[in-house]
Amino acid sequence: MTTTIRAGIDDQPISVLPKLVALDVDGTLVDHDGHMSPAVRAAGRELVAAGHEVVVATGRSLGATLPIVELLGIERGYAVSSNGGVVTRIEAGSNGGYTVIDRRVFDPSTALLALRHRLPGAKYAIEDDQGNFYSTERFQDPSFGVEARGVSFEELLELAAVRLVVFSTDATAEEFGDAVEAIGLHGVTYSVGWTPWLDIAAQGVTKASGLELIRRRVGIDAEDTVAVGDGRNDIEMLQWAGRGVAMGQAPHEVKAAANEVTSAVEADGLVSVLRSLM
Repeated sequence: MTTTIRAGIDDQPISVLPKLVALDVDGTLVDHDGHMSPAVRAAGRELVAAGHEVVVATGRSLGATLPIVELLGIERGYAVSSNGGVVTRIEAGSNGGYTVIDRRVFDPSTALLALRHRLPGAKYAIEDDQGNFYSTERFQDPSFGVEARGVSFEELLELAAVRLVVFSTDATAEEFGDAVEAIGLHGVTYSVGWTPWLDIAAQGVTKASGLELIRRRVGIDAEDTVAVGDGRNDIEMLQWAGRGVAMGQAPHEVKAAANEVTSAVEADGLVSVLRSLM
């Protein structure tokens, strides 16, 4: 597949190979208030219209991913949700607009029991293998995409999980990360967010694993991949991409994983990256 752009001295069209462009949502496509600026939206839609494979890759669950896909004008393509736990084919106008093509589940009970011992004041939520959310203490977050059903901690132990979310206000993000390291979680993949927030998925499941599945399906070479993100859950994705770009406000370890750093989300740092692909 090729895409045509206008370029050159005589403004003649030339054909270039499309790139797979993976874009994080919170802190990259949208600011910390959840707002996508007009400049970001316009640049994203232009890249989609040019024929590049633009993939929203987020820790958000599918229900909270689809509105971003729509804002970018992606009518045919793919999305990665739940930090790689769910990969979706986008098909606007058919089958509800999407089809889940890959969903990875795990047994959360071992992690839950270890975390409860170390973080007794934490709140927990699980996304199950049907896309439903269950939580303790009425724990709700916009990233879930659906309203979570309140259940007991013991009921959470019985669920098959795509995503386990842990939230605590008793420590800083750094202290939270230290506590998790001390537990020595095994058999899962996890990342600590900006706040005392922990996302846990099945072993080996990250945004990068979901994106690699898509890359192979669409036949784009590894060197023609681009990823932009700002969070610790973006590290594997930035390392996976041929060109990994960290947002300006990203933590040091995220910037260290990238090939380059753009300006912060408040300064529309994503726009210059997207325009460079045009």
